[in-house]
Formats: sequence, structure tokens, C-alpha cells
Amino acid sequence: MAEPKLDPTIPPGLYLISAFLSMEPTETLLSLSRECGGGLVTEGVQRFIWEHCISNEAGEKGYGPYLKNFLKKLISEVESRNGTVLDELYEQCGYYMSSLKDNGLVKGSARVCKCISFLFPDACELPSCPKSSNLVVPLHCSLNMLEGDTGCSVWPSSLFLSEFVLSFPDIFSNKSCFEVGSGVGLVGICLSHVKASQVILSDGDLSTLSNMKINLELNQLSAETNVLERFGEDPNTVKADMDNKSTVKCFHLPWESATESELQEYLPDIILGADIIYDPSCLPHLVRVLGILLKQKKACSQTREESCKGQFQEAKHIGVNGASEGKSLFAYDLHGSECITIQKRNGIDPRQAVELNGGSSVARLKKCPVAYIASVIRNIDTFNCFLKLAEAANLEIADITEALVPLNLLPYMQSYNRSSLRLFTVKCNKGQLPSDSERKENSERPGTLSFSKRS
Repeated sequence: MAEPKLDPTIPPGLYLISAFLSMEPTETLLSLSRECGGGLVTEGVQRFIWEHCISNEAGEKGYGPYLKNFLKKLISEVESRNGTVLDELYEQCGYYMSSLKDNGLVKGSARVCKCISFLFPDACELPSCPKSSNLVVPLHCSLNMLEGDTGCSVWPSSLFLSEFVLSFPDIFSNKSCFEVGSGVGLVGICLSHVKASQVILSDGDLSTLSNMKINLELNQLSAETNVLERFGEDPNTVKADMDNKSTVKCFHLPWESATESELQEYLPDIILGADIIYDPSCLPHLVRVLGILLKQKKACSQTREESCKGQFQEAKHIGVNGASEGKSLFAYDLHGSECITIQKRNGIDPRQAVELNGGSSVARLKKCPVAYIASVIRNIDTFNCFLKLAEAANLEIADITEALVPLNLLPYMQSYNRSSLRLFTVKCNKGQLPSDSERKENSERPGTLSFSKRS
């Protein structure tokens, strides 16, 4: 019986190609290769890998040491099961073996181009879903996630926050969005894709900022200051092209030296941050920056519909109890400014709850700015320090991880551990910031919010 031919546009072939382009660990590629072959890396699967991963443009632009390692392990996998290896794979592996030298220093400082493929489910009707149901974001980034260049690496929190943006585009569409610590710029690119009215990206490291601008160019976006400088193109054509895209601004923002006047000129609707809660020494500066950005000069409406008074409990401390049994869910307004607890009715789920907002049965929530922070809590003490500083700065934090669950748009990415990620909202309590003396006094009080390790 002839082996069925793999289709590169649908799983599992699509997953294998996507994992290869995003430079997933070799074990992930081998696992997906077995899945494509019904448990074995068959000759058909090898031919598929050769044609769609190795011998085409993706393979030519790929990072040599990564391809070399993958081919060595792929050949070993086939030979260990007494299979036949394609001659092309042997020859390509031999080429890499003879032309590439193992050099830890070179590998550690390498910059590569990864392509992150966001794969939308079939029949997805979200406005963020492209016609192909496959949004591919090329990123120039570092392979070294720990020894410097951390802002040039793709971190799990930025993947999660990007999934969140693409899964709930109505929160961000036509909003001014400001990201602190933008890293490779992945979240900003997704914000532009969902048509945020303004995308402002910032980072405190100049090399990271330079790399971020490269990634904007890779995705047909430009920093605002360079919008008419695309070489060899008619400025009128470039301007018309950029008029159809979000305005993207990039600027250098060290938290410790950021001034209130510098930040308040932006007045964003939404602030975002991925994996920015990591260094205790930076947290006071981060909290101050968040506080400034969350404080609007213009008054925020706090009107609630009279018919809704007393029906809803404001979610300051999120804890979804029995959500899977339908006991309680969360709704949010389209400005993303606040979360409230509602009782589940008529099979409403969190993704549909947004449709209730603005109706006669749900409170009309205040439209103050809100921050969405995605983070892996690696150190409980560090995170509790952040909570205490935020409370002293009159900021309210809510954990909405279970309330607004993004679509799994990276199903092929086995190295991406979604269960370790948390999503928080941060907002300014009553739209005001305490004075320096009040902040110092508040910081000396015991905190009322705390997180502990899960059992």
C-alpha cells in the first residue's frame, strides 16, 4: 500500500514545517516527524522534510549548526529502526559535517531568523485571522537566552501575550497601545496586525531596540521616523502603504531615568509587558513607569448603569471557582479596563462574555487605561515584592489567566509551556497616584496581596 502523501498546509505536515521554521528543539522535530509517519520516520516523511524544510529557501537561509544537529539525529533515528535514509539527507549532513565546526562562542552569540507561525483553527471568524489561517512572523533574534542579549530572544511570555492579542483583537483594535520592554517586537507586530490605532514600543537596551527595528522591517512595518526612507521606493507609495497600517513608534526607555513629562505625552489606552517582573532592583522603577502611564490627565467615566448596582462583585483578587462547572466567569469591557465576576447563564463562556458589555444587564465599566502583564513567576518573593510596590503606588492587580484564555495558536511548539504563564491586569486605583511621601508610607505597610507556590 502506497504511503499517503503529506499536505504542507494541514497538520501534521503543517506542524512539522512550522516547528522547523521556529527552530523548535530537535526532539520536537523528531516527535512531529514520527507523527507524520504514523510512528516511524518513513521515506515519505524524509522526502517531505527534504522538500519543505532542507532543500528550499527555508533551508538555504537556515542556521547551519541547527540543521546539522537535526539531520544527524534524524539519520540516527531512521538507522536505529533499520530504515532507509534518503541519499540527499546523507549528502547534506556530510556537507554540514565538513563545512561547519563546533564553536561554542560562535553559537552562543549567533543571531538567526526564526519564523513564528500563528495557526488559527478552522472556520475561525476572528478579524485577526488571515485568509490563510496562518500568520507567519519572521524575527531576527538571538539563540542565547541567558548570557546577555535577553531582549533579543523570544521568551514564552511574549508568545503568550501575542496569542492573547490575536485571540481578543477587539480589546486592542483602534486603541493606543504602549509596550514596556518590547524585546524582539513580537507583541508590537501582533498589535499592528489587529489594527491598534497606535503602537508604541520601548526598551531600555539600545542593541535590543536596534534589533526590534530590524524585525519591524522584516514584517513590512517601520519605525515612524524612518517611514519614508525605504530605499528605492517612491515616497508617495511608501506613505500610502503605511497609511493602511498602524503607526509604530520605537524609542529608548530606561525605566530608572524615565520622566513623567516624557511618558504622559503618550496617554495610551492600553499598556503591555511580557516577562518584565524579574529583577527586584528594577521593580520600583517599573512600578513608577506603570503608574505614570496608567494615570490619565483626562477624567475617566465611572458611570455604571443603575439597573446593575449591587449585582456584580469587582474582581480585585481573581480566583475562578468552579468555572468549568459553570459557577462563575468573567466579563471585560472592550477597553479592557476592568474585570467583573458574572454568573454563567445560557452556556456563555469567557470568549463570548464580551458580547454582553454595553447591554442592559451588564455594568458599564470605567474607561481608564489598563496594563496587561504576562509573566512566568519564577521567584515568588520577587513577585510578591512587585505586588507590595504596586499596592503602595495605588495600583490594583488582578489575575485574569483563567478568565480570558487565549486560543492555542502555537500547537506545534512543544517547548512552549503555557501552564507556567500568568496574565495580570494592572490599573490605577481611582485614577490617581499617591505622592512620594504617601508611597513611602504605604510601602512600609504589610501587603494585602500575595502569591504562593502551588502544591
